[in-house]
Amino acid sequence: MSVPVVSQLITESYEVMSRVVVVVNQKGGVGKTTTAVNLAAYLAVGSRVLLVDLDPQANATSSLGVERRALEASVYDALMGAASLESVILEAVQPGLDLAPGAPALAGAQVELVEQASPDREQRLQQALEPLGERYPLIIVDCPPSLGVLTVNALVAADAVLIPVQCEYLALEGLGQLVETLDLVHQRLNPRLQLLGIVMTMHDARTNLSGQVIEEVRSHFPSKMLSSVIPRSVRLSEAPSHGLPARVYDPASRGALAYAALAEELLARGIR
Repeated sequence: MSVPVVSQLITESYEVMSRVVVVVNQKGGVGKTTTAVNLAAYLAVGSRVLLVDLDPQANATSSLGVERRALEASVYDALMGAASLESVILEAVQPGLDLAPGAPALAGAQVELVEQASPDREQRLQQALEPLGERYPLIIVDCPPSLGVLTVNALVAADAVLIPVQCEYLALEGLGQLVETLDLVHQRLNPRLQLLGIVMTMHDARTNLSGQVIEEVRSHFPSKMLSSVIPRSVRLSEAPSHGLPARVYDPASRGALAYAALAEELLARGIR
């Protein structure tokens, strides 16, 4: 695996609290949406959290029991200037957790924003979030599985990035490219951007490969590797079909407990 070890994002320490955290990986099927939804649900306990679904598949939206095709407006409308982000937010989809829903129309936003010559096309999400002020101590953004203009919008708006990496060898191949992209955004568009951490997902303790992949990632990112590891879990897979986060669907399951531990660890790393 080719991963750039010399990186400002990898070596820098945390100097500011993270208010906008982006969950990103350009590979699909690595547990990105599962992480965004369950982490948001745990961090909303005792606080107020906004989850922004920036993925045209809108899986975070449906995972919280919202019918994406029945929405009158979504994040798409906010990005394109047809509505304020505040006006599309669905409040209290879970205790303490509000949702800015995604919709299939976001696939069109990717094309429309790329075609626009507007100099602010990478700042649309940042501009949409600004009027919310101090309404939300924490905002979590679930990105599409790509490094296109929607993900760049998220990175420009972000204070910090959380990268889920599946415990399989092929999941490592794009990690170097992702870190390079984060560095470019940090240098050219968002100097406050930090790499909050890398969380290993879909861990299978029965296989040697899962452990080997964890050690490979740790060797490249010793200070950014989170100690919390998310296991493969049937209950985690079932929860979205019931429109519930794991902490509600089955709080005693291995997956739910792992996300509870991850939330505690990230609080210690600067999420507020």
